Amino acid sequence: MTKKEIASYIDHTLLAPNAGIKQIIQLCQEACRYGFASVCVNPVYVSTCATELAGSGVKVCTVVGFPLGATTTVDKANEAVNAINNGADEIDMVINIGAAKDGRFSEVATDIMGVVDASKDAGKKLNKNIIVKVILETCLLDDNAIVSCCLCAKKAGADFVKTSTGFATPKGLDGNPLPNGASEHHVKLMKDTVGPDMKVKASGGIRSARTAVTMLEAGAQRIGTSSGVNIVDAWDESTQIVMSR
Repeated sequence: MTKKEIASYIDHTLLAPNAGIKQIIQLCQEACRYGFASVCVNPVYVSTCATELAGSGVKVCTVVGFPLGATTTVDKANEAVNAINNGADEIDMVINIGAAKDGRFSEVATDIMGVVDASKDAGKKLNKNIIVKVILETCLLDDNAIVSCCLCAKKAGADFVKTSTGFATPKGLDGNPLPNGASEHHVKLMKDTVGPDMKVKASGGIRSARTAVTMLEAGAQRIGTSSGVNIVDAWDESTQIVMSR
C-alpha cells in the first residue's frame, strides 16, 4: 500500500479544546498536501475548514454531542444541521452512553436515528450526501452492549460505527487508568456485527503505522488520528494489508 493510499483512509484530527485558528489552518494544509480523507474538527471550526478545503476533495468532518454524548437528541440534531449548513460533509456523533450502559437500547436507537435523519435531510437540501459516524466509546461498554449499539446504528441508517472519542477516562478497580482508544478486538467485533453494508472507523490512540495496519486488517475502513502526518511519513510502501472483512 502506497503512502497516498494509506492517507486516503485517515481522518486528520484536531479536537483539542485549546486548538487555535492557526493550528486548524495548518491541519487543512496538511490534509491537502497528504491527501487525507477528511479533517475532523470541533464545530466552531467547520466554516473555516470548508473555506480552506474548498475544491480540494478533502472532506470536512465534525463532532456532535462530543465528547460525553449526554446532550439531548434535539440538541445533537440541531448541532449536526448547523454544522452541515456551515460546510460539514461528515458528522461523528456520540451515542447516549449512559443509556447503553443501562441496556436502554431503544433510547440509544432513537438518539442515533434523530441525528441521522436530521443530517441526511439537511444534506439533501444542499444536494450533499452527508456521512454519519456513530461513536460508541467502546472502552466504557461490554461486548454485548457494543453489539447492540452497532445494531442500533445500522437500523438507523448510519454509515459508520466508530470506536472512541479518545477523551474517555476509564479506571480499573485500583484506580489506575485503563486504555481508552481503539482496540483490535473491538474493531473486529464491530465489523462482524455490522457486516459489509456498513463501515467501521477506528479512533483513539492510533499513533503509529503498525497500529494503523492492525486496525485496517481488523476491519476498519477509516482511521481517526492526530498522528496522520507521522504515520504517512513513516509508512513503508511495501506493507501488504489484508482487508478481506
